[in-house]
Amino acid sequence: MTQARPESVDIPFTPEIVVDRDSATPLYHQISQPLSDMISSGWLVPGQLIEDEVAMANRLQVSRPTARRALEELVNRGLVVRRRRVGTRVAPRHVHRPLGLTSLYDDLKESGYAIRSEVLSYEVLLANEDQAHRLKAATGIEIVRIRRLRYIDDAPLAIMTNLIPYDVAPSLSELNEQGLYACMRKRGVNPYSAEQTIGARLATRSDADLLNIDSGSALVTMQRTTYDKEGRIIEFGDHVYVSSLYSYHLQLFV
Repeated sequence: MTQARPESVDIPFTPEIVVDRDSATPLYHQISQPLSDMISSGWLVPGQLIEDEVAMANRLQVSRPTARRALEELVNRGLVVRRRRVGTRVAPRHVHRPLGLTSLYDDLKESGYAIRSEVLSYEVLLANEDQAHRLKAATGIEIVRIRRLRYIDDAPLAIMTNLIPYDVAPSLSELNEQGLYACMRKRGVNPYSAEQTIGARLATRSDADLLNIDSGSALVTMQRTTYDKEGRIIEFGDHVYVSSLYSYHLQLFV
């Protein structure tokens, strides 16, 4: 690569690309492919800001829709993330999570990500009918409802909502330092089995504001009911993940 790297990830990168209007290759692909190669090879690092579509269109003398489609190609491949007020940046490493009874915190830590969590709310409640149904418990029992925002490499990854029986719930200070299951194990509560559903939906305005993405962006969803060895439900989790940063990995056998 002969082009010099930007001196800072916050300096917009302007790829030295020469588009060939006589080529059968679409102009947007002539722009997106060199950028894809730079990102996939690690030459462009996660977090690197890339020039916006207006500047790109003007500099390369292509239409704005062409520049926009080139960047959208990279978004669709999970190589860049476009966020309001932040711009287009090279995406953090994609989270390929094994499908198993593990906590997101532990999986991310083992994979070497820089992790931090922001507790959005920590409420002690009397369970309503729906919450009691989720925990297969009596209406009116004392529970804890926790909402957290999980970051990897300073990029928002997930909004996590958990319902937990009060007697096994970790404290607010514990959650700032460890994953949920680690906190439970310290209290002698061990996750033993779980039922899990994975799906997808579009981001609401509230989701978009927290995850710094556009409203209507794709999200991966996960609902999990976790049991201890005696068959008691110790938590119900309802999580959403930025789809461009997150996927599940399964091993299948005949």
